[in-house]
Amino acid sequence: MATIQELKSVLKETLENRGVLGQIQARVRAEVFNALDDQTDPRPPLSNENMLINELVREYLQFNKYKYTESVLLAESGQPTTPLDRQFLTNELNITADRDTASVPLLYGIIAHFLNQNKKDKASARSSTHRRQPSPSRFRTSQLAAERDLDFPSTSHGLEAEPLEVRGAGGR
Repeated sequence: MATIQELKSVLKETLENRGVLGQIQARVRAEVFNALDDQTDPRPPLSNENMLINELVREYLQFNKYKYTESVLLAESGQPTTPLDRQFLTNELNITADRDTASVPLLYGIIAHFLNQNKKDKASARSSTHRRQPSPSRFRTSQLAAERDLDFPSTSHGLEAEPLEVRGAGGR
């Protein structure tokens, strides 16, 4: 007859192999957090900036199917449960996106923009003639790479009012 320890080990291994152990652990953490959350301690009002930041994070979490992390974010931050419209986000943040990036979270494009700008700045500093332009970097996750090869070219970065361009490979 199997011991309790052997049964625990087999159960844990089975849940890991099915890919559900992490989900169960995250769900338990979220439920424990909700049970321990002190509703009598009022949260500070949600600022416009925090609401926008939380929404960018929520879009990223939803894309990557981190639903329990998203539920904790919503519970802890006081973010409205109804997501903000993506067009509203791009307008508020002065971001232009094309059809190739419509299915990708805005955070990917923002990060790619600054990674490309950083490479461009370093290349400009190395070259006194400024003739050499760095090639656009590729920013991808394994899931994004499986879906399609995304390429976010760097954009000129002058005035603060200039929109941040988030473009995919077809937007050149």
